[in-house]
Amino acid sequence: MSKTQLKFLSYYLPQFHPIPENDMWWGEGFTEWTNVKKAVPLFKNHYQPIIPGELGYYDLLKQPEIQEKQARLALENGVDGFIYYQYWFGEGKMLLEKPAEQMLENKNINIPFCFCWANETWKGIWHGLDNPEVLIEQTYNGERDYEAYFNYLLPFFKDSRYIVVDNKPMFHVYKLNDIPDLDVFYKVFNHLAIKAGFDGIHLISTATKGDDLKLNNSNVDGQVGLDVFFKMRYKKASCFPNKSFVGKVETKLKSLLWPSRSIGERTKPLIFDYEKGVSNFIIKFPNKKYIPCVFPNWDNSARSGKKSLIFKNATPITWKVHLEAAVNELKNNPDNPQFVVIKSWNEWAEGNYLEPDEKFGLQWLKVIKEVKEKLNS
Repeated sequence: MSKTQLKFLSYYLPQFHPIPENDMWWGEGFTEWTNVKKAVPLFKNHYQPIIPGELGYYDLLKQPEIQEKQARLALENGVDGFIYYQYWFGEGKMLLEKPAEQMLENKNINIPFCFCWANETWKGIWHGLDNPEVLIEQTYNGERDYEAYFNYLLPFFKDSRYIVVDNKPMFHVYKLNDIPDLDVFYKVFNHLAIKAGFDGIHLISTATKGDDLKLNNSNVDGQVGLDVFFKMRYKKASCFPNKSFVGKVETKLKSLLWPSRSIGERTKPLIFDYEKGVSNFIIKFPNKKYIPCVFPNWDNSARSGKKSLIFKNATPITWKVHLEAAVNELKNNPDNPQFVVIKSWNEWAEGNYLEPDEKFGLQWLKVIKEVKEKLNS
């Protein structure tokens, strides 16, 4: 994939089929749709429940044709690739890996893709429960386990659809600095990528706190990044004009896309106005490794109920303002990687999606197509 032509990549959630673990934690047959269907309005004119459009309440394993339809919809409307969330908890333990494996075998799903290692412990608290119990723990088990993980990923890396930059497979890590032996992890992945015929691994940090990546490898500069590390920081929530409102947001919210760490203490949802804040969502790029991340909508009340974070007045019109601002900023920074990451394609229980819904149809997607056509005109 060329890095000179701007590309739109969107996160892809695979939690749309039952797995034994979710059956045990949440009840038999649980998928992302379970919470979506039971959502209720929390205030006047609150758009809940959100109802999917033409793709319906799909099951990715029972309806494998859905992935072909998703790819077609995405490509027809300007989305250049999916970033599949990938869950490797250590020692070979994975969850929700089947849709990506199914995609690998089905060449009719012709959209480019890459992975984001969602390296985070799962807790009930993120689903609005008062119980902070760990459901499954993210572990880091050293060199051999990283080798096993890489070897699992290698058939994907070698697939012709996998996104490669400068002959390096693109690989996102949600919380890169949570890896206690990050230098070992990088060394293993980079070495094995070279051994497999690539020029290394194209590693992207998606939720780095602060400006420094804790790397001890002298060949990798976490601050500058060389061509290895690209910062993708979600904009801190100080983008609203009312100062008292900003103060409230900044004490309650870590970022626009990251629910407050005090979620367990909330007694009512945090509600912000997408329309009022959208003109300030995009920040000036802090360095030449920065990649903008944008979001069309956000309302995770289906998952978290009264503990949720909601952006009201998110519409295709306001979404277009947000996306155009990101594209314009990227045009002003031609030396930065020419990618815009969209969160997300189908995180329905977080009210964060591009797929057609009953209310707006294809309009979320058509915004991308319109922006891209204008960019190329």
